[in-house]
Amino acid sequence: MPVEQPIVLATALAAFREAIGDANVRVEPHSLESASTATFATTARILAILKPSSRHDVQRCVAIAARFVIRIYVVSSGRNWGYGSRVPVVSDSVLIDLSALNQIIAIDEDLGWVTIEPGVTQRQLFEYLKGRRSRLWIDATGSSPDTSVIGNAMERGFGHTPYGDHAANLCGLEVVLPNGDLLETGMARFADAHAAPVYKWGLGPSLDGLFTQSNLGIVTRATVWLMPEPEHFQAFFFRCDTADDLVSVVDALRPLRLDGTVKSAIHIANSYKVIAGLIQYPWHETNGATPLTPEIMSAFRAKLNFGEWNGSGGLYGTRAQVAEARRLIRVRLKGKVARITFLDERLFRIASRYSALFGLLSRWNISRALDLARPVFGLLKGVPTERPLAAAYWRKRNPPPVDMDPDRDRCGLMWCAPVAPTDGEHARKIAEISAETILKHRFEPLLSFTMITERALICVISLTWDRDVAGEDQNARVCFEELQDQLLKAGYPPYRLGIQAMNLIDTDPGYIGLLQALKSWTDPAGILAPGRYLPL
Repeated sequence: MPVEQPIVLATALAAFREAIGDANVRVEPHSLESASTATFATTARILAILKPSSRHDVQRCVAIAARFVIRIYVVSSGRNWGYGSRVPVVSDSVLIDLSALNQIIAIDEDLGWVTIEPGVTQRQLFEYLKGRRSRLWIDATGSSPDTSVIGNAMERGFGHTPYGDHAANLCGLEVVLPNGDLLETGMARFADAHAAPVYKWGLGPSLDGLFTQSNLGIVTRATVWLMPEPEHFQAFFFRCDTADDLVSVVDALRPLRLDGTVKSAIHIANSYKVIAGLIQYPWHETNGATPLTPEIMSAFRAKLNFGEWNGSGGLYGTRAQVAEARRLIRVRLKGKVARITFLDERLFRIASRYSALFGLLSRWNISRALDLARPVFGLLKGVPTERPLAAAYWRKRNPPPVDMDPDRDRCGLMWCAPVAPTDGEHARKIAEISAETILKHRFEPLLSFTMITERALICVISLTWDRDVAGEDQNARVCFEELQDQLLKAGYPPYRLGIQAMNLIDTDPGYIGLLQALKSWTDPAGILAPGRYLPL
């Protein structure tokens, strides 16, 4: 650290306090340590935490950082678990926490949009709509109800409903540039433009994408498109009993996505992913040995009655449309799945009420199946849930607490998320590479494939461990890097990156050259999130 930096930092902190108030500038060691902690080993040091409460506060903080050449790193809610949480890419940064920018600014029930700030969470937006008795649904991720809606969209995250591609259902961004300018994208740049919340592209070159997975600006407001509640909704669940079934199922479902029969994202999870959603690691059954071998997994599949691959999706429309979609799915999946079940609200209530009786008659523990299906059923209707977050505690010895916090509780978690065409052979290759690599390093390959669009398939690979076990952080990092390398060599780059993998940004001179030119104009001092999706 240069000799003059402590003096510069002290002066900058005084300026931050004057701009946004003493209470909104945190430098206590325990606060900085907490913000510097992720679900894997990190080394970046945070100098201070700023908590602005308005766009004007953000502009003031950016101006001060530029004046003193202080690195800043911005988070919305900071729950970017598995990708770095709140930790900056590089050390000696000031963290700007946007969680206090949590206003729901405007809503249109007829056109199905809401304009919000980045601190608005899935839970807050869901409860707001519920309080209004709105007939609009959000699209929720399987992360946490307290995840930022805009923050996830800026990372091009995805959910479950037909509005599952979050960045595609976002428009009218308000952006604070690190050079102090304020930018509005799309039609929002025209004063009083009526189409600002409904027409994404605007006039001329579209700029929205520049601010997703980027360090070119800070989004302080955006409009999110919401899904009108359909006349009828049914979820469908299926299971496959052999690993080879993955290829035929993906290929059978692809035409149903392409022709619009199924409009939701379709999720297909392997048995490891399912069991991690039901229980914690079965230490007693394995006598403490890891990993959970395919042979032991086979016994658990039989005991808990789930498949080698297990899928879900949603059907939306009139009762007649849903009935026809249901018929087409049965036709397409006949002979390719071991079981397929369709559930609406009425059937779900009946199954829940009579699960014990059903189990006696069928010898099938339906209550277990309903435990697994319930949060997915809700997500397909835009209901956020904390249930999937419990899988971060898979290798922990103690059960997840009520107030789950994987950073605080030293859960080990890294995501690797390759993207491929919606083709069964591609899915098979990704699954084989992942299982072979991860099991070799003595972890479990927790995989789920999502048919996020008609033509694209994203595999979310969860690498999970216990950070309290000596050496596991390093073992997981070696495994992650080998896995990422093997997938890249096979032609499957990730759809997003965590701070631990920003070195994977390509060096194509045309692509990087243009981004660096834009960066030098928007951020001449190089203060905003250096190293994030752009080489240092």
